[in-house]
Amino acid sequence: MTGSAINLRKMEETAPALVNVYKSAGVSLRKHGLEGGRACVYLVLDYSGSMRPYYEDGSVQALADRVLSLSAHLDDDGRVPVVFFSTEVDAVEEVSLAGHAGRVTEIASRLGHMGKTAYHLAMDAVIDHYLESGSTLPALVVFQTDGGPINKLAAEKYLCKAARLPLFWQFVGFGNTRSSQFDFLRRLDELPVPAMRALDNAGYFHAGLDPRAVPDAELYDHLVAEFPAWLAAARTSGIVRV
Repeated sequence: MTGSAINLRKMEETAPALVNVYKSAGVSLRKHGLEGGRACVYLVLDYSGSMRPYYEDGSVQALADRVLSLSAHLDDDGRVPVVFFSTEVDAVEEVSLAGHAGRVTEIASRLGHMGKTAYHLAMDAVIDHYLESGSTLPALVVFQTDGGPINKLAAEKYLCKAARLPLFWQFVGFGNTRSSQFDFLRRLDELPVPAMRALDNAGYFHAGLDPRAVPDAELYDHLVAEFPAWLAAARTSGIVRV
């Protein structure tokens, strides 16, 4: 396969406000050898209480727009499933190119109480959605959070079990880079292979206190940097068959 799943002309017609970020995403995909590749893209959003400022200042909406623009290169349906989670899974919705403007902010506005952070329940929701979709494509899961999980053991177990599925988890931290809240994510990123998981199926990077200020090119390089190595290993092991 060659070229992007959704071409520039269609982007200009469907989501003109995202054309520039779409172009930046394309540059990163080419740089990492992913041009013309196909994959499902998921977005997981932390809806815990401490995330309120990031919803209010547009940081979460901005991340969703940028992930959607990345997805347009990899998947031709123009939609990204979005899992909102806190103490439980608060919603499983989707964002689309045609209706992206303010969509995440609108969904969040009707979710009610902002709880804590149960990573494993959000991961379970992604796994269920992927398996029920019947897709055979690999999946890139962008998992955003501003803190560690309430159940670290469960999160670790889910990541290790999910290593046998064609899912790569790219964790994105919002907040103070020096916070110990993110020690667990750094450890999760480095869980031993094959002692605990079949493959290295996760990456992590920190977007800082103002995630909107991370340049598009830098964000996309972080989002896709570890995906190619995982993809190669997953194909070699038969986890990804396309």
